[in-house]
Amino acid sequence: MKSVPLTAYPRTLSRRAGSKKTRAAGRIPAVIYGRKTQAQNLEVEQKALEDLIHRSASENLLVDLTVDKSKRLALVQEIQHHAFSGKVLHIDFHEISENEKVTVMVPVEPVGEATGVKNGGGVLEHVLFKVKARCLPKDLPDAIHVDVSHLDIGKAIHIGDIKPPEGVEIIGDKHITVLSVAAPITEAQEAAEAEAAATPGEVEMIKEKKEEGEAGAAPAAEKGEKGEKAAPKAEEKKPAEKKK
Repeated sequence: MKSVPLTAYPRTLSRRAGSKKTRAAGRIPAVIYGRKTQAQNLEVEQKALEDLIHRSASENLLVDLTVDKSKRLALVQEIQHHAFSGKVLHIDFHEISENEKVTVMVPVEPVGEATGVKNGGGVLEHVLFKVKARCLPKDLPDAIHVDVSHLDIGKAIHIGDIKPPEGVEIIGDKHITVLSVAAPITEAQEAAEAEAAATPGEVEMIKEKKEEGEAGAAPAAEKGEKGEKAAPKAEEKKPAEKKK
């Protein structure tokens, strides 16, 4: 991978207030760190950084940073974006050496049309989208292209089957599936899946068996409690009136 030039400036303003002022001035807060160097706060021109990101064909960006007239080779380690606007808020650079191998995650891109898809109606399943690769900065690939044209239904390509570019070593369990071709789904399977999705889960209902006449007993009891309490009192007063 060829490095791209980018100018950075030492940043004196720090913390949240300082970062806001830096962004208001049209620059993005940044930091550069490495195994052999001390971390340093930087800032880069917002437009230059956004143009660099938009022009890049890879998720891995190798930059030639110019800081105070000195050149520093670095990988873009992390870019923080605003959750709503998507604007770049902060960028981390990892300083590396030209002669030092780096380990990065590289995207996997399938090439060709699988024979199981073309002739058998199968479905190409992209299981692993990135693999871990180790190489010198100059050998860092934009992506690892994998030919899938020979894949038939039920066949798969594993990490150990991938032939990496020259100078690149792929790290990981060689038995992990990266790409595979699955058998086509039949109409009966689609109908069964649709029925299973539409059928609600069974809910067990437990009801107590009521004795005959019990259903109307409760309202009668309530009526007696509210409306029939005054009647007995009136009957109790009648004998008293006769005595008088």
